[in-house]
Parts: sequence; structure tokens; C-alpha cells
Amino acid sequence: MLARTKCYALIGIHGEPVTVEAYVSSASLFQFNIVGLPDAAVKESRDRVGAALKNSGFTMPVGRTVVNLSPADLRKEGTAFDLPIAIAIILASRQMQAPPLDDCVLIGELALDGRLRPVSGALSMVISAHERGIRKVVLPRDNAAEVAVVSGMEVYPAGSLYEVTQHLSGKLPIPAQAQKTYEECLVQARFDIDLSQVRGQQLPRRALEIAAAGGHNLLLIGVPGSGKTMLARCLPGLLPEMNQEEAFETTRIHSAAGVLKPGAGLITQRPFRTPHHSASLASLIGGGLNARPGEVSLAHNGV
Repeated sequence: MLARTKCYALIGIHGEPVTVEAYVSSASLFQFNIVGLPDAAVKESRDRVGAALKNSGFTMPVGRTVVNLSPADLRKEGTAFDLPIAIAIILASRQMQAPPLDDCVLIGELALDGRLRPVSGALSMVISAHERGIRKVVLPRDNAAEVAVVSGMEVYPAGSLYEVTQHLSGKLPIPAQAQKTYEECLVQARFDIDLSQVRGQQLPRRALEIAAAGGHNLLLIGVPGSGKTMLARCLPGLLPEMNQEEAFETTRIHSAAGVLKPGAGLITQRPFRTPHHSASLASLIGGGLNARPGEVSLAHNGV
């Protein structure tokens, strides 16, 4: 039997739609193949999915199972495909009945015991899904806060594969997350340090204000312990608040780079990056075979 689920692949900081197709046949020998240009992490989902199915009360089909990630000419990277692959296999092997999932995106990495783990780039995937008319998404709980500001989206945070199957079958629906407005996120924003905590230092304080107002570069010179680092860290607090578009851009970059902490929400404070003087060119500007943001990109809209 054939079953389909929807997911998104992360290309840079943008999400591209991927259809996960699972075909199960009653062959005499066990076979499991994943096609569609999967990278090593996607190929290894075979073992994660198999263990997660067993520990969630399901079984891996004993015959031949083929999982196709369409479009086949788009390279698939990361572990976000674990959940849609598992659900597609469950549906294709008739271990669960569920309505068509054409309007729902599934995102999440599976632990061996069936728990859902957060993935990188969740915000980019959800925004791309929303732009293409999809209004429902099931993802790990630790990614829920990250997408809480995407208006018009029904977000269902799940803790395990079993919870997802109960939700999709209608037996035990997961309550949709209450989405926030950007203004509510701004109210919760707090700066770790600002100029109110600095005593004296009138000249560098004035220099910080001028640099913030005019967008200038700033060079601080002094003996160790004179307060250069502390003063520099105060600079984001002098800059204007980010608007929602800038907050989305910044969060998408940090999420794609994998530096967004699990459970963290939308980034509303301008980022502050401190690369070491010995940092390599690749770490500064990013890039590589699997392009990742560098320090310049991580400081976008900030310092």
C-alpha cells in the first residue's frame, strides 16, 4: 500500500516542500530503501524509525519498504524527516487509519524510544509552509516556541511518535498552541546588560551613542579590565527595536545554523557576536559544501 505525508527540507535558511511517499509490499525478504538524494543523516533514519516504531506500539513491515523523498533531484539533509517517514510507514502498512494529510506538515527527529527531538530550521519550514497555503503543522515541543508568532498557523506540539499517531487518528487530539503577537514577544524581551549598569566611562559612552546613531564602526582600546567588553555588549541596547520582519530573518538564520537553544522563542533582541581574532575565514563568512551561516550572517540586524 502507498501513503504520503508532507515535510520541508531546509535549503540555506529557506524551506522547500518535500513529499514523503512510503510503499509497502509483501516481499519474502525484508528490505528498506530510502531514495530521493538523502544524505547520511536521512539514510540513518531507517534505524531510528525502526526502533521508534517498536517502542511506540507499532511494527516495521516485514516485506519490502521503499521511502521516496520527492522531488527526487533535491538533496535532503538533516533529521527532520524522521517523523513524516514513520507516519507514512504506519499508514502504508495499515497500522493506523487517518484522514488525508495534504494540509498538514510533519517535522521532527525521533529518538529510539519514540520521543520527538527538536530540529534546526523549524521556523523557516513553517513560514514556507504558510506561504504555500498549509495551515497545520505537527512538530516537537521544543520547537513550538520558535514558531509561536507565525499567525494563521495551527501548531500542534507533540512529545512522542505515539502522541502524533493518536492525534492524526483522532483518538486523542493535541490542543493547538496559542499563537502570540509580535508585540507580546517584545514585552517579554530583556537585555542582559545595558548602559544603566555602567558607572563613569563618559567618553566611550558618548562614542557608543554616536556609533549606534550613525551606524559607524567602533574601536575600543584599553588595558585589560578597563571595561571594553562590557561597553561593547551594551551597544545592542542602544539600537532601535527590531520589527517583525527583522526578527523573523534573525531567528531563521540562527535556527538554520543550529545555535537556537531548544525551547527558545523568536529572537527579538538584536544579536551580538564576538568572533575570536583567530577565527577562520569559513567561520566568519559561512559557506562550505553544506552551506551554513557564519559569524557575519549570525550578526545580521545586530552587532
